[in-house]
Amino acid sequence: MILKRKLSLGLGFLFIIIFALTIFCSYYVQKVARDSDNILKNNYDTLVFSKKMLLAAEDMKTAAQWVVFNPNKNNNAANFYLKLFEAARKDFELNKKAENNNITEIHEDEYVDSLNRNYEVFAGLCAQMKDGRGNNAMYFNELLPAHEKLRTAIVSINDINMQAIVRKNELTRADSRSILISMSVIGTMCLLLAFGYLWYFPFYISNSIEYVSKKMKDLLKTVGITPENEPNDELFLLLQSMDLIEKKFMKPVKKKR
Repeated sequence: MILKRKLSLGLGFLFIIIFALTIFCSYYVQKVARDSDNILKNNYDTLVFSKKMLLAAEDMKTAAQWVVFNPNKNNNAANFYLKLFEAARKDFELNKKAENNNITEIHEDEYVDSLNRNYEVFAGLCAQMKDGRGNNAMYFNELLPAHEKLRTAIVSINDINMQAIVRKNELTRADSRSILISMSVIGTMCLLLAFGYLWYFPFYISNSIEYVSKKMKDLLKTVGITPENEPNDELFLLLQSMDLIEKKFMKPVKKKR
């Protein structure tokens, strides 16, 4: 019963080592994957918003420019640029709203505030140009500087998120290295424990069987029984010894008629 219990404990110990190592590895692999996803999620979204706002602001400026420098408006061309302006305005405001809800970095809110202020000025000037209330002087002296300020605010938001991606990527790489070291240390410890168990347990069982076999051989000599052949297998020797003792001391039972 004790041997059976020890066998069960030993096999259970090996199972626990394997299970713990599997859980540990799975947890940290998922952690690295989750951190990588977090890096790409919010910051990548801001890069997309920034790019779309830059393109939309450029289209709004182009539409206002066409109105200012084309006083004799062609209806088809005028309709095209008016539609371009409206579509660009809606696209800009949609992405601006998304960016206002996606502030994740330190000082990013300051750049977003600058974006909101500069957009109001730029959009107002573009609306005046679109409606024919602008002129060349307003375009060069007010609209272009307003566009440049707006562009600077967008680029600043873009830059701070690019820096965040680089920084978080370095942190993730550092975490990955530390996790790899931890997994290596724990894996090595588990392997050493497993090898120690694999060395000790067979040694313990073989010593026990060898001890019992030796005692059995001494008992055979004591009672004057000499085996015909002595096998190398300790278990077979035990069985043979028990069989010889049984034949010598156990009387055959006569069957009743």
